[in-house]
Amino acid sequence: MLGEYRIEGRRAAEISASIERGVGSGDLLPGQLLPPMRELATSLGVNPNTVAAAYRTLRERGVIETDGRRGSRVRAKPATTAREYVRVQVPEGVRNLADGNPDPALLPALGKAFAAAAGRADRAPVLYGEDAVEPELARIARTELDADGVPDGPVIVASGSLDAIERVLTAHLRPGDAVAVEDPGWGGLLDLVPALGLRTVPVRVDDEGPLAEDVRTALVAGARALVVTGRAQNPTGAVVGAARARALRAVLAAHPETLLIEDDHGHAIVDLPLHPLAGTTRNWALVRSVAKAYGPDLRLAVLTGDPVTIDRVHGRQRLGPGWVSRLLQRAVVRLWADGAVDVPAVAAAYRRRREALIGALAERGVGAHGRSGLNVWVPVPDETGAVARLLHAGWAVAPGARFRAAAPPGIRITVSTLAPEEAGAVADAVALAVGPVDGPRYV
Repeated sequence: MLGEYRIEGRRAAEISASIERGVGSGDLLPGQLLPPMRELATSLGVNPNTVAAAYRTLRERGVIETDGRRGSRVRAKPATTAREYVRVQVPEGVRNLADGNPDPALLPALGKAFAAAAGRADRAPVLYGEDAVEPELARIARTELDADGVPDGPVIVASGSLDAIERVLTAHLRPGDAVAVEDPGWGGLLDLVPALGLRTVPVRVDDEGPLAEDVRTALVAGARALVVTGRAQNPTGAVVGAARARALRAVLAAHPETLLIEDDHGHAIVDLPLHPLAGTTRNWALVRSVAKAYGPDLRLAVLTGDPVTIDRVHGRQRLGPGWVSRLLQRAVVRLWADGAVDVPAVAAAYRRRREALIGALAERGVGAHGRSGLNVWVPVPDETGAVARLLHAGWAVAPGARFRAAAPPGIRITVSTLAPEEAGAVADAVALAVGPVDGPRYV
């Protein structure tokens, strides 16, 4: 089962450290099955509870995963090997279409907003014990949430989308619980879930978002949480439309104990409406980051949800960072109040760039997806070969391995800085690299 590697130790900490050393050295390979707890306890001469404690520690660290009677095995991609490292090194002279960043030219200038926030802080510094949320930020955010049909709920602030999602997951779930996630989906989330000791249950997506039948299957099988991207899904650009939202609400209504998390990071860069699922289950949360529209370095996301969820997240936040800088919050409020981002113009610019590339690819017989957001997803028969050939042709794209669990291969092309007149050249290179792809795209 383990080849020549010998697990050692008498205490739980020693056993878990021995297994972790094996994973780090490569002697224990991703996906490798570990001995049953009683079997390992017998070989080490220890109590089975000691081995159980060691395995529990490794699950919580994201080193191993346990699937009931199928046993425990080394994670296919240990949490110490984040998907962000599965990336292309972009040589000088190669155009970078792999990074997923917004177009810097479409981001607002920040100087005036921060100067105004700093001036206010000089006059009246924020001190310990004051409110964690800037009242005007909460007011504006709540007004926009109301306009999008998001149920009423408290508003708090987190340090970006992933921070908010992590806090919501840990507020309700325990190591070993299963989380249904989109596949293909956001690499950061696909890493975060197992790093928290949780199990990922892949759910297929199409251009309308998660397939309702897959969600139903996951929840019936015991998944305790579902994470959905309403718009600008990364990497496919999927958008949950009205019909799909109704189907998903019907599934969730039959499983009201499900923790529902909606990620609306595409807010302010997308010109398609949000169809929220929030409120269908007892515990829910919706998060909106300012990163894509205002700049990735603005580590701020607005989080709303049911009172129990928000109270738990806020209470735990107070025991850690305490709050997200009110200086930062006030600067964001100023950006919002000044209309620093022309939302329709930004959304239209990204739409033109996506549609130009998708259209050019279609003319060359290559299917692609990208209804919204910054990226286009192209299914390919040979992911590694396609990435290498495109790099040789002068275009760096992201390998699909960063974004998928069980989904077929693909590549992600970030179009945020791609001028429409460049689409033909990129499409020529992609067509030569991958050829026409027939059949299902990414379902």
